[in-house]
Amino acid sequence: MSAEAEPYVLRSDAAGVATLTLNRPAQYNALSLAMIDALSDALKALAGDPTIRVVVLAAAGKAFCAGHDLKEMRANPAMGFQQALFSRCGKLMTSLLALPQPVIARVHGIATAAGCQLVSMCDLAVAADSARFAVSGINVGLFCSTPAVGLARNVGRKRAFEMLVTGDFIDAAAATQAGLINRAVPADALDREIARIAESICAKSPHAIAVGKRFFYRQLEMGIEAAYQIAAETMACNMMAEDAAEGIDAFIAKRPPVWRGR
Repeated sequence: MSAEAEPYVLRSDAAGVATLTLNRPAQYNALSLAMIDALSDALKALAGDPTIRVVVLAAAGKAFCAGHDLKEMRANPAMGFQQALFSRCGKLMTSLLALPQPVIARVHGIATAAGCQLVSMCDLAVAADSARFAVSGINVGLFCSTPAVGLARNVGRKRAFEMLVTGDFIDAAAATQAGLINRAVPADALDREIARIAESICAKSPHAIAVGKRFFYRQLEMGIEAAYQIAAETMACNMMAEDAAEGIDAFIAKRPPVWRGR
């Protein structure tokens, strides 16, 4: 089977963690329409899978993701194609936020343009210390408007705008300092660090994690009074859950909790 005939996204599950691997290594995992649709379908399948507690988004080959497939974009210059491409990409990005499980980006090599956007839309991100990040569309006359949405919600305004108007790369240390990723580690420690984070999440109540993730992103877009209102409602509802009762009882009894997921 040729590389192009292989699945665009590979899935492997282990101990409650699903790893989705972007699988166009020869194209640096560029987000063609087919790649976008394959990743969207994989995320939909995970959303309703109660056995999966954490999702890791990884990539095959030398790079995490080099952004959109520019050759495909130039081969389809019609406005309708471009609108469909960016609309479907936007839905993919927001589906990461809607997924009940936390998503960890496993970044190596480069993450540019929509690839950098993909990192910004994951809940957590850990990178090899050799990884580099850029929103480089401006170098080909294209302002990275869609990547700017996620970038500006991770990185300070002036840093984000500088990246957008210069297209310059930042290294993993700068990406950590800017808030684009959680941490950078040596390449040979990347999987070990992600496994450590995933294991910590898997030890928590799946109900509380799902409720908390949904609340976290809703309140970010609100004013502070509305945010506190929804926070109070969310916590009160969370306290009615079986997992909250079990967790508190276990704490008082000094025993490990047995999560029921509801």
